[in-house]
Amino acid sequence: MIPNQQFKITFTKLNGESTTRHGKWTYKCKEFVANAGHKCFLFWDTLRDRYTTATDKITPWNIK
Repeated sequence: MIPNQQFKITFTKLNGESTTRHGKWTYKCKEFVANAGHKCFLFWDTLRDRYTTATDKITPWNIK
């Protein structure tokens, strides 16, 4: 991704609720595999003003 690029990400939280967040790519953002084996995506959540991690533990995330 391009630095400061904004996007929408949809993922399912652990309680089963689907959520969409507005994110921005920063130098701290990353995609990685957790020790448990599921994929994770760390991004800056522009609405909550903090870093948030989306996982594919329940369903894969979708970035637009």
